[in-house]
Amino acid sequence: MERQGLVIVHTGDGKGKTTAALGLALRAWGSGLRVLILQFIKGGQRYGELDAIKALKSVRDTIEVRQCGLGFTRRDEKRKAEHIAAAKEAVREAETEIVSGDWDLIILDEINYAVKFGLLETEDVLQLIKQKPHTLHLVLTGRDVRPEIVEAADLVTEMHLVKHPFQQGIKAQKGIEF
Repeated sequence: MERQGLVIVHTGDGKGKTTAALGLALRAWGSGLRVLILQFIKGGQRYGELDAIKALKSVRDTIEVRQCGLGFTRRDEKRKAEHIAAAKEAVREAETEIVSGDWDLIILDEINYAVKFGLLETEDVLQLIKQKPHTLHLVLTGRDVRPEIVEAADLVTEMHLVKHPFQQGIKAQKGIEF
């Protein structure tokens, strides 16, 4: 069976976009695919997925996660130029990896946020999609995906918020949200 690489988008105001992408990464790794996760916003903090992927990598060296961002930009407007530079560098890294032939699945985690927050242009993301080889699966996550990216995608799933513990004053829970 010939593999047809897909462009997959997880978006929406509900929780679960990165979680769904990580589940897909786990399934792909378990099926013998080579998986790379580039996190466009996350950086400088420990997230549970980092330790999990490190453990998987120790079993079979075909999965990797790289934090490319500097953390949440809305909390750090003074350093916006640094956030933009980090996002642009992440795009260059993504371009290199997309055409390298080293990966079967690449996840661009929170890349839609990078566009939403003005760190990247929609065209930057569309260019990454255009460079995708025929057999590479490419996953993009984050809220407020631009219509042009939806049009370029093969599969788009929107997570819809119905209820969230934060609305009841419950803080983010380790192992569930980070």
